[in-house]
Amino acid sequence: MERSTGAQGVHTPAFRLLTGAWITSLVGDGVRTVALPLYTAVSTRSPLAASAVAVAVVLPWLLVALPAGVLVDRWRPRLVVAVAHAFRALVTALLAWAVFTDRAGVVVLCAIGFLLTSAETFADSASQVLLVELAGPADLEVANSRFVTAETLGMDLVGPLAASLLFWWHPAACFALDALTFVVAGALVARVPEVARQPEPQALRGQFTEGVAFLFRDPGLRVLVLSVGITAVCAAAVNAMLALYSITVLGLPEEWVPWLVVVMSLGALSGARLSPRLAARLGGAPVMVGALALLGVAFAVFGGVPWLPVAVVAAFCFGLASAGWNVLSATRRQRLTPVPMMGRVTSAYRVLAWGLSPIGAGLAGPLAAATTLGVVYLVAGGAVVLTAVAIARPLART
Repeated sequence: MERSTGAQGVHTPAFRLLTGAWITSLVGDGVRTVALPLYTAVSTRSPLAASAVAVAVVLPWLLVALPAGVLVDRWRPRLVVAVAHAFRALVTALLAWAVFTDRAGVVVLCAIGFLLTSAETFADSASQVLLVELAGPADLEVANSRFVTAETLGMDLVGPLAASLLFWWHPAACFALDALTFVVAGALVARVPEVARQPEPQALRGQFTEGVAFLFRDPGLRVLVLSVGITAVCAAAVNAMLALYSITVLGLPEEWVPWLVVVMSLGALSGARLSPRLAARLGGAPVMVGALALLGVAFAVFGGVPWLPVAVVAAFCFGLASAGWNVLSATRRQRLTPVPMMGRVTSAYRVLAWGLSPIGAGLAGPLAAATTLGVVYLVAGGAVVLTAVAIARPLART
């Protein structure tokens, strides 16, 4: 791949355009991330249905992400992101129509969720290439901090607030807004300078395995994959039951459920700003371990103490801890990855880290049905705390 010849840094017009596209599309994602499980919970009242939709949403990270990353390394990243946004706009518009006409059964919700995340795997890998190229090595930590901030503002703050208002009016309006945001984001991405790429001489199969092999050869990346894999399973279980737990255990009205996500976003904004500063003073490894430990404790408290004020504090800690981990782990992964391999390594990382999420989402429903919804949070929290303890020394060494 030929490196971009334009100016690099987070203050360049190109990076600002990319940030604008992120925020816009993530607002729509935030609306849908709240509205889809909430609509499933309200329309079915079934833990198994909630679990099935959650599995369908995360399954592409296991099945599609790795070949998507290989293809991204062969294609132009700006074009990949623009086409992915256009596809998601069309699919989300179909979802809005299905909900409006009362034709959105569990099968339809699962199919739409799978298609949307499949397109996201392409957009995510290509966006990573654009981020690294447009930010440059000197601004990489700041770029990741800004990305997490944009993700938090769009997906966890503005999106859920809009979902809270629109869902009360009509659930279909949530998905219509989501479709519109993809149209706008695609238009912004089209103005981002393209990163020139050279034809890859290696066969697709060789590239397919190269990304996975690189992850296992590098000890620093192995530790990250282990940590994120376990945490992703636990987070998927927690997220799958969040709407149902909030309605049936915490007693929140349906229209107030998105406000818990808003609280998480406020914590995430704090975590995104604090983590680079804390890492500079204390070191990246201690801050990453502390973030995982805090996340596990917050999961356990959320499920173990079903009292709304405690749940609000725990939700704030969800965001604080996860954003801190995301900023520092993404920066570490990007610095350890050669730029020409960024797409396939990123996708291999997503497969091994997030591809296990369907396990958590799939187990959450049966576990809740056999015990209680709170047990899901207690088990997830305990597993994350044990992971933080187990990786503390290896993470410090790498």
